[in-house]
Amino acid sequence: MFMGEYNHTIDAKGRLIIPSKFRELLGEEFVITRGLDGCLSIYPMDEWKTFEEKLRTLPLTNKNARAFSRYFVAGAASCEFDKQGRILVPQTLREFAGLDKDVVLAGNLNRIEVWSKDKWSENCNYDDMDSIAENMMDMGIVI
Repeated sequence: MFMGEYNHTIDAKGRLIIPSKFRELLGEEFVITRGLDGCLSIYPMDEWKTFEEKLRTLPLTNKNARAFSRYFVAGAASCEFDKQGRILVPQTLREFAGLDKDVVLAGNLNRIEVWSKDKWSENCNYDDMDSIAENMMDMGIVI
């Protein structure tokens, strides 16, 4: 399980250091793709394959299903670490997520989210967590 929040920088060539705790869980090969809310998602290969199989079950006749699958798969790239524990984030994904310099890597159970520091501040404002928690009760989550 991925958990924790780490602040890092991405260099001009698009290289990003992945925290050692995350590297251990990712393994040698993994996938980076578009995430929701303007971030990127990094999946260990076994989690990606599970997600991929779920996408395969979506009906091709459903326009939303095609768009959903395309969103994640077309932007996906296979990654490996270099000797310094960095990955190369493809330019198209850097542009999508607005990654310029300061980034936040956040563990989120089965994946790592990669955020620009600005988007993290905008999207991960927990001022209304009481209201959000109430809505989670409808989904069976009780604290």
